[in-house]
Amino acid sequence: MPELTINYREKARALLEADAEKILRLIKVQIDNLTMPQCPLYEEVLDTQMFGLSREIDFAVRLNLIEESEGKALLDNLEMELNILHEKAQKSD
Repeated sequence: MPELTINYREKARALLEADAEKILRLIKVQIDNLTMPQCPLYEEVLDTQMFGLSREIDFAVRLNLIEESEGKALLDNLEMELNILHEKAQKSD
């Protein structure tokens, strides 16, 4: 595989991971400071952000920059971390 392709793949993976981390931080701030997980605004932000990331991942897969399994793993990992945050918020109420 040419080095340029490898660099694009690495960059795509890094950007997607950074976007996933940004979503996690956004939701954490929202839980900690703004709204509770039962709030419609919380659900709207979460749904919108997750949809956007899934579209980014789909685009990267279609460009052959990441494997579909990598994208699924990234989304699954983010969902798991978000569930942990949600459970913590529920217990602190």
